[in-house]
Amino acid sequence: MASNGVDEIKLVEGPAGYVLEDVPHLSDYILDLPTYPNPLQSNAAYSVVRQYFVDEDDTVQEKIVVHKDSPRGTHFRRAGPRQKVYFKPSDVRACIVTCGGLCPGLNTVIREIVCGLHFMYGVTEVIGVDCGFRGFYSKNTVALTPKTVSDIHKRGGTILGTSRGGHDTSKIVDNIQDREINQVYIIGGDGTQKGASAIYKEIRRRGLNVAVAGIPKTIDNDIPVIDKSFGFDTAVEEAQRAINAAHVEATSVENGIGLVKLMGRYSGFIAMYATLASRDVDCCLIPESPFYLEGKGGLYEFIAKRLRENGHMVIVIAEGAGQDLVAESIDQQDASGNKLLKDVGLWMSLKIKDHFAKQSVMDITLKYIDPTYMIRAIPANASDNVYSTLLAQSAVHGAMAGYTGFVSGLVNGRHTYIPFNRITERQNKVVITDRMWARMLSSTNQPSFMNPS
Repeated sequence: MASNGVDEIKLVEGPAGYVLEDVPHLSDYILDLPTYPNPLQSNAAYSVVRQYFVDEDDTVQEKIVVHKDSPRGTHFRRAGPRQKVYFKPSDVRACIVTCGGLCPGLNTVIREIVCGLHFMYGVTEVIGVDCGFRGFYSKNTVALTPKTVSDIHKRGGTILGTSRGGHDTSKIVDNIQDREINQVYIIGGDGTQKGASAIYKEIRRRGLNVAVAGIPKTIDNDIPVIDKSFGFDTAVEEAQRAINAAHVEATSVENGIGLVKLMGRYSGFIAMYATLASRDVDCCLIPESPFYLEGKGGLYEFIAKRLRENGHMVIVIAEGAGQDLVAESIDQQDASGNKLLKDVGLWMSLKIKDHFAKQSVMDITLKYIDPTYMIRAIPANASDNVYSTLLAQSAVHGAMAGYTGFVSGLVNGRHTYIPFNRITERQNKVVITDRMWARMLSSTNQPSFMNPS
């Protein structure tokens, strides 16, 4: 076995400022691994594809908007099948686990990992780990075959169950060894991928021939580097139903206000994109953009102005917005390490009602809608089903090719393999100095609500 640092980051530098942030490979720490011809060479589905193997030198650029004198910049390894695989299909024993909150598309990813392994590579042993990380050491598993997963993409949630927390690296890797598992597919958000990274490092420390692949999942779209996370398009589409309902309620009465709370603990992408898609929203509030209520330029003043102009108003607020305004903030965390938030939607509805009741200038009717759990529990739409399929197949190709310690993700429209550290180092957030936020502001014609003080 080669002695290579577990925490070592693989960087490959080239001319003109080219940098490849590469992902680990089993051959980095296990010498003389045998290779086998890729079964896709004789797969009828791939026989008509002109070039179905990815070249080893193919990489994808992280930033594509550059100047003529810019360095080539950071690249990631392109995802896809390789000519050689590092696992004999008959020897593969794979497992799949889902962790964290629900998200549209989870069952599609599970289905396509199982079907990809079976139909593309001839792998017949795949098991599902029940109820998240703790399922590894509580020994709850279920056999997964193409037949058992054939129609699960039509259902919301995850057939494997999920949970937060429960991560015990040593116990999990012990169980992986005991079960003779050699491919681990982990579906979850940034906290889950931190756990996946710890599992990979422990597997590498023990010198085990086990590939660990992650599929990043977050309905909030707050994972960095990748273009978007699966389930996001479905969430934005489903949010329209709540916004439409709020709009109907608001326009059906005098001085009607429809208030909709959407998901977005730290990032306001769903609220922003749902607002842009709707065109019925008068005000969008997200965690990245502070606002204030009282005084000139405040939210109360804008509400009164919009009601005088239109006679109704629709407000969309992300769950993490305005937490600094909510009294007695909670410092507790859930099992995944996420800060527990006050219900800002309910708080905001009460504050608006109380303000206008005290002003006695106009009578308002406010309807508060919280569709959070309805949105995350539905099946993926067509767009997310396709995206989830490609993410799952990319992860399968990567694991069979011997790559490990990576997540599969879309970067500038190309599927790539990204090191765990890049996914977990920070959260993706709406940049309020960016054009997209400006487009949203021009859609709603709302002020920035930046406090003069």
